[in-house]
Amino acid sequence: MELLPLAVRVTEYQMAMRRCPLCGKRTRAELPPGVPRRPFGARLTAVVALLSGRYRLSRREVRQLLQDLWAVKLSLGAVVRQEQAQSAALAPVVQEAQVAVQEAAVVNMDETGWRQEKARAWLWTVVTATLTVFRIDRNRSGVAVDALLGAEFAGVVGSDRWSAYSRFPPERRALCWAHLKRDFQGLVDRGGEAERIGCWGLAETERLFALWHRFGAGELDRQELRRQLIPLQARLGRLLRRGQENPDRKAAALCWELSKWWPALWTFARVEGVEPTNNVSERALRPAVLWRKGCFGSDTEGGSRFAERLLTVVATSRQQGRRALDFLVAAGEAALQGTVAPSLLPQCQRT
Repeated sequence: MELLPLAVRVTEYQMAMRRCPLCGKRTRAELPPGVPRRPFGARLTAVVALLSGRYRLSRREVRQLLQDLWAVKLSLGAVVRQEQAQSAALAPVVQEAQVAVQEAAVVNMDETGWRQEKARAWLWTVVTATLTVFRIDRNRSGVAVDALLGAEFAGVVGSDRWSAYSRFPPERRALCWAHLKRDFQGLVDRGGEAERIGCWGLAETERLFALWHRFGAGELDRQELRRQLIPLQARLGRLLRRGQENPDRKAAALCWELSKWWPALWTFARVEGVEPTNNVSERALRPAVLWRKGCFGSDTEGGSRFAERLLTVVATSRQQGRRALDFLVAAGEAALQGTVAPSLLPQCQRT
């Protein structure tokens, strides 16, 4: 296996200009349809965006790599302009995906810190079975949740226990048992009166995951899963009632909160497509966290839009088994030619 020599094709367009001998007006020829007025084509723009957004190279590294591999010389400003050109091409694509997410029956959500213009911001993600959408927002409150899901969202939301998700009733929430396992372990590490509550909770959590793995392997159907969860639910209910009387305030508070959201602990057993953890959205955030550590966030509003759109396309392409570069090129060409942008929605979801 060997790589072919990398090459660049340069096409020059000469637009003749003539002066009218009668009125003196100057007329210049137009560029052919689809030819960008900027000096870079859709594929080069897509590669710049992919190197910066997907592979998390700094702009200086992007500039150097293009020169080393293709002998293409770009200024740092040109790299930024290509990012913004790709971001503009992806705007309708991401907007369509966000509308589709708002109509999903089941979503998972999570958020992590970000910085925009040297101020605190938050990077949110919402994941469905076929789409992953990101949004950078100044808020970590329910306002940001509404901005992603819409105020009328009627599906089930899988998440941790952050207060922003409390706007949804327990019957339409699915609390993450992986977070709960860490909380019980925290009580064990805390020691004292809390340790007994933590050990009991960890034991029930392990039993729950064992049942879920058997269900995933096809050993149990949903009806049998729910039947075998009954004694576990009874034991956990006793734990929470006793835990609320625990002299350790942290243990008592955890048990009180879980009692409040009791139906949300078992949504995975009732609703198809819901899992007992929020791991899918946490995994979606990991590449973004690595990007943030390298670039320290966004310096401008436009930089935030580029980040969230690139992350959306790359994550969804990976979900659907698509080539992200091909999609970026298609979106860029559609923007240049004034045609309809490609869609991230699977064929069955398009109208």
